[in-house]
Amino acid sequence: METTTLAELLIGVIGVVLLLAVAVVGVLLFHRHRSSAREHRLHEDLHEQRQDIERREHRISEREERLDSEQRHLDERAHQVGDTEAALEARKAELLDLEADRRAVLEGVAALTAEEARAELMTAVESEARRSAALLARDIERTAIDEAEKNARKVLATTIQRLASEQTSESVVAAVHLPSDDMKGRVIGREGRNIRSFEQITGVNVVIDDTPETVLLSCFDPVRREVARMTLEELVADGRIHPTRIEEVHAHSLAEVEQMCVRAGEDAAFEVGITDLHPELVATMGRLRYRTSYGQNVLKHLVESAHAAGLLAAEIGLDRTTCVRGAFLHDIGKALTHEAEGSHALVGADLARRFGECDDVVHAIEAHHNEVEPRTVEAVLTQAADAISGGRPGARRESLEAYVQRLHKLEEIASAKAGVERVFAMQAGRDVRVMVKPDEVDDIEAQVLARDLAKQFEEELTYPGQIKVTVIRESRATEVAR
Repeated sequence: METTTLAELLIGVIGVVLLLAVAVVGVLLFHRHRSSAREHRLHEDLHEQRQDIERREHRISEREERLDSEQRHLDERAHQVGDTEAALEARKAELLDLEADRRAVLEGVAALTAEEARAELMTAVESEARRSAALLARDIERTAIDEAEKNARKVLATTIQRLASEQTSESVVAAVHLPSDDMKGRVIGREGRNIRSFEQITGVNVVIDDTPETVLLSCFDPVRREVARMTLEELVADGRIHPTRIEEVHAHSLAEVEQMCVRAGEDAAFEVGITDLHPELVATMGRLRYRTSYGQNVLKHLVESAHAAGLLAAEIGLDRTTCVRGAFLHDIGKALTHEAEGSHALVGADLARRFGECDDVVHAIEAHHNEVEPRTVEAVLTQAADAISGGRPGARRESLEAYVQRLHKLEEIASAKAGVERVFAMQAGRDVRVMVKPDEVDDIEAQVLARDLAKQFEEELTYPGQIKVTVIRESRATEVAR
């Protein structure tokens, strides 16, 4: 039994050993197979790389051959270009010699050197160019002036035809209606006591004539005249007329007129569309309700100028607010000319500046009579609006006597100048034609004479609008054929 067990055990061990030997042999065979496959792939990769290197070497050799061929071609071209340049230099030298010979021949024929001929040609060309440029500039300037005048006339005509205003009918006399002629005696009072007190308190002359049931109040100051009219009307309506009562009613009328001035200023500002005007400026503008210039109400003139400025600004594309404001305030200084020194333009500009108006508006006010040179388009437009309002037919009037005296004064001033032969005041004194002696006054003196006359008219005369001075110098040559 023991022998059998050992034999079986021995057989099992031998079987295990054989299995292990078979496994080791299998593993060794597997690894050998993998190594042979890997070596095969490496051989194939090396073969492909060798073929790729051979192809690249072939391409490089072909490129080198091509480059060598191109280099040889370029060398040939460079040689040809060098030969061509040498031929051109030779030809250039030959042409220069021919040009020198031709120039020498031309200089001998023309008796001028090349520099002299060139200078003469340049002078001729420059002169012709200057003449052409001058003619062209003159044509352009004339065209521009004609076009500007045409557009200006169109704009002004459009503005004026859209502007509707009443004609002036102001007077320096106010009429007060009385209920009966017996009231005239009560106005005069015992021994003229009432009328003297009235004239002393109001500063207005009372004219009592044969006109039935009417008393006239005369005064150059329209505000005082209006206060006196309201005072007298209230006294007549009340029936009590004596010095104390006159003082009371006058004080009440004065306060009422001041309130009316404020309302008039507010209404005028509202009419032109200005809502942010300083209260002091509004009150000052209201005083102009009773001021007139050549019969034209100043406040209405300002409203009319503001409307004209707005229309002009709309036509030419400017800021309407600034233009309207400048035109509306341009004569505000007329309400303070008796309280401040200087012209109404400068006084008004200082007043507007003090109450916060912008620089463009202030400049438009101070420059509207050219006391300050206009620097902005708004200032020039203010002048145009002022001229439109003051120069339109029916805007202003003056007495026939003052009109005749002004025309005579114009002709008298011009006739007093040396060399003046005849003087004609035309177009209601707005155009003065001065005929001078041609042998005593030359062209330059004629220009100086026109400027001196215009300056003298500005200094010595008062007139609406502007005056154009034209000096005419005519030369005549006369011979008699026999």
